Amino acid sequence: MTKTTNHEKFKALMQFFKTEEAKSPRRIFHPDLEVYNSITNEDSLKKASVLIAVTRPTPQTDSQIVLTVRSADLKSHAGQISLPGGKHENTDSDAIATALRESEEEIGLPPSEVKILGKLGDLALPSGYLVTPIVGLINAGIHFTRQEEEVEDIFEAPLSLVVDIPSYKKSKVDFKGKERTILEIQYGCYRIWGATAAILFNLAQKVSQKSI
Repeated sequence: MTKTTNHEKFKALMQFFKTEEAKSPRRIFHPDLEVYNSITNEDSLKKASVLIAVTRPTPQTDSQIVLTVRSADLKSHAGQISLPGGKHENTDSDAIATALRESEEEIGLPPSEVKILGKLGDLALPSGYLVTPIVGLINAGIHFTRQEEEVEDIFEAPLSLVVDIPSYKKSKVDFKGKERTILEIQYGCYRIWGATAAILFNLAQKVSQKSI
């Protein structure tokens, strides 16, 4: 992807969050139709939020999205690529507060460094969570500090790749004895899949609409 393409995608991202659609986002479509149709009572799901932290482009650097590698010692989703975030706590005022608190805990990102653009639709997961993705801008070059118990590594992927729809593909995984359809995208040695890929694919769809 060229620098021009990256800057165009960043501009399209900014344009999307000025639209009426961005004010009332629709639920994210799970790539596995059976999962999507099986979750009818979202009120029964545990709430969680993640932060899609997008770096502002500069004349020297392209826009990036911050991702983490979960610790191999975790009981769930060990070693997987994820967005910083976690479950809602009673002290959180809303989904944005959850995403900012968890991002500060996991990668040392101060909430004051994040300019919130908005949110995407909720993603209901078969694990029993309803995840709200929050999108925010940060400056390039911020120093992150990982929470060693939960985060193995922190890296950035180019916005132009993450919002490139043809870069995604469908594959199958086993979940609790059932074969499930998932989305995935490859960035170097990093395989981004599952809920994280589904959220980022939804972002790609929104950005692509504004790129036409």
